Amino acid sequence: MEITRRLLLAMTGLAAAGQAQAQREAEAGWPSRPITLVVPNPPGGGTDFAARLFQEALGQALGQPVVIENRSGGNGNVGILAAARAKPDGYTLLLQYSGYHGANAALTPDVGWDPNRDLAAVGMATLAPHVIFSGPGIPVRSLAELVAHIRENPGRVTYASAGTGSIQNIAGLQLAQRVGAPMLHVPYRGAAPALQDVVGGRVDIFITTPSSAMSLLQGGQLKALAVASEARLSALPEVPTTAEAGLPDYTVDAWFAVFAPAGTPQPVIEKVNAALREATRNPRVQEVATASGVVLKPLTAAEMDSMARQDVETLTRVVREAGLRLE
Repeated sequence: MEITRRLLLAMTGLAAAGQAQAQREAEAGWPSRPITLVVPNPPGGGTDFAARLFQEALGQALGQPVVIENRSGGNGNVGILAAARAKPDGYTLLLQYSGYHGANAALTPDVGWDPNRDLAAVGMATLAPHVIFSGPGIPVRSLAELVAHIRENPGRVTYASAGTGSIQNIAGLQLAQRVGAPMLHVPYRGAAPALQDVVGGRVDIFITTPSSAMSLLQGGQLKALAVASEARLSALPEVPTTAEAGLPDYTVDAWFAVFAPAGTPQPVIEKVNAALREATRNPRVQEVATASGVVLKPLTAAEMDSMARQDVETLTRVVREAGLRLE
């Protein structure tokens, strides 16, 4: 009996060692086939833009094609859940949006995924400062005029968002708090229809990332009143920051970052992180990012994890204080 027990233990140890060796070899040879990058939104908009901005350069850095898979629905939850439940082998990654990452679990009962438990931060793709845009439906030409108009018309100035609980929704709530007068929230299913109604004069303002609004701005259909960030954008050098325009301490920055299913081997995460950082040095990526008003901000996986956890804490608090809910 003792000899049999020792033999079984030895065989178990050999099997475990063999599995560990096979795992190390698999990680060393990763990637050996195309990688799927899940985008939890339809084509168009900031998340899809960030994915396509990095697609080619990231594939070149990793030595395998990166295939974008748009899986929209449920305020991003359909695609996020699919990525979180994927095999944690590095062949399925997620291009995550900070609004979804920080707020969805607080917004939706039984959302099915936990941002801190089910996803592993890999690295930043882009940081997107938000701009306060106004349409022809409101008679303002500057941020100071907008603030005065909101105060003179409490509850009557309308602001669009890409949905309840989105960064745009939260940005509008925070602007109203900062100004000291309420505004009326008008939610849409995405940035594109929201922009259409702002341009059409049916909604007054939209606080969003510039990448989805640049063509409308250049066509004179929108006005950019202020950049809600610490620095001006090179794509909009004439547009002041909110602090410069008289509204300090009001910033709205969104990020778009790569995450992996929890349990993905750390060496794989580090390989993708290194590839992301290499991609930010690609001249074509830099050119398109600058023209679109987004910022390339390479971070380590640990730095990205810290930023993401902080945003989960902050946005969860804002959502709960405002009583926002998605059923």
